[in-house]
Amino acid sequence: MELINKFSILILPLIITFIFIYGLIKKTKIYESFVDGAKDGINCAVSIIPYLLAIIVAISMLQASGVFEFVSNKFKIVFDALKIPCDIFPLMIIRSLSGSALLGLVSDIADKFGNDAYITKLAAIMAGSSETTFYVISVYFGAVGIKKVRYALICGLFADFVGIVSAIFITNIFFG
Repeated sequence: MELINKFSILILPLIITFIFIYGLIKKTKIYESFVDGAKDGINCAVSIIPYLLAIIVAISMLQASGVFEFVSNKFKIVFDALKIPCDIFPLMIIRSLSGSALLGLVSDIADKFGNDAYITKLAAIMAGSSETTFYVISVYFGAVGIKKVRYALICGLFADFVGIVSAIFITNIFFG
């Protein structure tokens, strides 16, 4: 374990050193290449701001309007039968939209119920078992100009569904 800790401390400086030495060997203008990459990064960041803003506004509207609580209360019987706490429902929806909002919800669940609670373990496993599909599609596809996202969206949402079901199944096996 100590060897892994020492290696993890050194890995980033080693990678940077390797890149620098490789650039010198290939006679590349290292600083100019770095500055060009930084310019491209700024242009990319500016181009994805509208997509990020749309996601943030949508999440805020859903939370503020009480939609999550309303829907989770309507499906309480189904959630109880599947051993899913109602407080997990917002996490199921937010997971496909935003990783940062998801982490905020997981943190709120941990604060409310405690670190060793079943719901906290379910939230943590669920957080790690799916992807931010809408974020990926809007930000990454938007940055490179891909407009036809239908099949990617279907595959991403299916993968999210499988991840959520798997998280519930695994949590019930180990902690249920």
